Amino acid sequence: MVTIKSEIKKSGNSLMKNKLCEVIIKPSQSGKIRISSKGAEVGFEASIDNLYSTDHCVTLCSKEHRTLLGDYKYKAMLCEHFMAACAICKIDSIDVYLSETEFPIFDGSAKVWVELFKQAGIEGVNNNLYTVSEPVYYLNGKTSLVILPDKELTISYAVNYDHPDLTRRWVSLDTKNLNEIIEARTFGFYKDLKKYQLLGFAKGVTIDNTVGLKDVGYTTELRSAHEPIKHKILDLLGDLYLTGISPLNMRAQILVKEAGHTVHTKVAQQLKNKLVKI
Repeated sequence: MVTIKSEIKKSGNSLMKNKLCEVIIKPSQSGKIRISSKGAEVGFEASIDNLYSTDHCVTLCSKEHRTLLGDYKYKAMLCEHFMAACAICKIDSIDVYLSETEFPIFDGSAKVWVELFKQAGIEGVNNNLYTVSEPVYYLNGKTSLVILPDKELTISYAVNYDHPDLTRRWVSLDTKNLNEIIEARTFGFYKDLKKYQLLGFAKGVTIDNTVGLKDVGYTTELRSAHEPIKHKILDLLGDLYLTGISPLNMRAQILVKEAGHTVHTKVAQQLKNKLVKI
């Protein structure tokens, strides 16, 4: 069981609704990552079983809260970057309190979350290793996600976007330079921004938290080569951690092609029952 040594308190604006949200994170001995939003008395586990939506981001909500009328005010949106930071730091036992229904975006990556965890201190050890009992996969047209048992962890992610730097491009996880994954920011096509904002999404997008893809180049300087694909790997780490097992503790070959949160979480639902301790 791995938790933090001291309480964390941090505020920031959300990406979708651009609302200021205060986050309080407390050490726990529950062995679970539990989230409470909007003053809910009882939190819910950050688990694939509590997946509510993958529209624009990963949203979690407990089954009990889904029975309420209205817009499910106790949900938690944009969980993926936070969960990726937990996976990277191997944290599996904390209580999280959100003043709103969406995690702050901060700089659009997992960098701030990882820094906050390290500043608070990380307590405990989890060196358990896992693999898959049999291949886990999702195949649908051009989209695929395959997880195969192996002696080491390898993650390779392919995208094919309408952008000269991101056409038929593969990037693989390099655990020796994990910081390039941690600091990789969310991204989107700059030409689509106004459309999404008119629909009520992406209101908190800024040049500091989002890499805008232009016809040629980007709206901001990249932190590393092919940063948007590295952010896809970051999202994958967070989404697969909803199984309760950090992907960095897995010994498997993970191959992904033109996927996203919906496919990541579909595979996570299969994966949770096929992970075996080595």
